[in-house]
Amino acid sequence: MRITVIRTVTLATVSAAAVCLGAATATAAVPLAQPDQGRIGVQLSHEETETLAGGPIPALVTMVVPLNRIGAGLHSDTQIYRDQNGGVHASLRQVIAETTTHPDGSVILFLNAPGTRDGRVFDIYQSWTR
Repeated sequence: MRITVIRTVTLATVSAAAVCLGAATATAAVPLAQPDQGRIGVQLSHEETETLAGGPIPALVTMVVPLNRIGAGLHSDTQIYRDQNGGVHASLRQVIAETTTHPDGSVILFLNAPGTRDGRVFDIYQSWTR
């Protein structure tokens, strides 16, 4: 029951972020579906990523999803500390904000189905080329 509530709140939060970001910017988030991997997500533009980093969504998500249930796919040039076991030592906001320091930096967000992705509820991936 608790996981269902967390997933529902997270999905609602991510959906609200996508709607707010879409309304606030001229570009639209690109929806992604990976049913074979049991997850749905959204790819944000650089402007949407900046808006997300500066808003309340990262804090709201981490209020209902423990950090050990959020996966972070860090860029190879990241400045965020990762220990020898692959553990990321940063907040969700820090992972998002780091991408905004790059001119083309953006994030991809995924909501995972129960029982997939090693128990992670939420995954975020950094992306930039410059």
